[in-house]
Amino acid sequence: MRTALLQSSGRPGSVVENLKVLDEAAGRAAAAGARLLIAPEMFLTGYAIGDAIAPLAEPADGDSADAIADIASRHGLAVAYGYPERDGETVFNAVQLISADGIRLANCRKTHLFGCFERDHFTPGDQPVVQAELDGVRIGLMICYDVEFPENVRAHALAGTDLLVVPTAQMHPFQFVAESLVPVRAFENQMYIAYVNRVGQEGEFEFVGLSTLAGPDGVARARAARVEELVLADVDPAHLAASREANPYLKDRRPGLYGSLV
Repeated sequence: MRTALLQSSGRPGSVVENLKVLDEAAGRAAAAGARLLIAPEMFLTGYAIGDAIAPLAEPADGDSADAIADIASRHGLAVAYGYPERDGETVFNAVQLISADGIRLANCRKTHLFGCFERDHFTPGDQPVVQAELDGVRIGLMICYDVEFPENVRAHALAGTDLLVVPTAQMHPFQFVAESLVPVRAFENQMYIAYVNRVGQEGEFEFVGLSTLAGPDGVARARAARVEELVLADVDPAHLAASREANPYLKDRRPGLYGSLV
């Protein structure tokens, strides 16, 4: 399954402009044969927009979800995007996956909030494993800081996630996460991980780009630089099955020894 990673900070504060950026990227991704386009954390509105987050937050089935369903349908590919989700008076940092038919497949709320900025504006989610099926591939969803907790990713591995989709807003000086941690997570859990970042200066944050799609062998199939770009790579179910057969990590686990972790 060809997967497109949209490394962009869009136009912070403007939902209308970010939908245009997403539409244009979907056209380019589809023309290159992609079946899935992934946008970064909080792509719909921008990340470093402070008190504008709550007014711009929308329900999972809101107007922007309808607009992105239209983008997905017109271009014939699924779209995963980060956005602030409103549920009553509560706002979550969320990612939603919409199919190429415009159907809302899954919605995940970030479970581990990073720093005072996020804790001031969001409520943490409480569902660690959110999945959907797409073209025979089991897609798992999480957001940014979530992937830095090994328990989170291992839960996805045990639930059969093939491709873990991780929109992120990863900033300086933590670029080692994209460079080293994500490929290791993919290897130790025997899955593909698509880690899709913002890039450039935004408010007080400097986003470092380096979006990657890492395979179950720990090798990056695609790696963006530190500029806005669209990169593509393939998720190969046959390679994943062979890798899982050869790698003993999940089979050699001894869960009875790990009770102290919880």
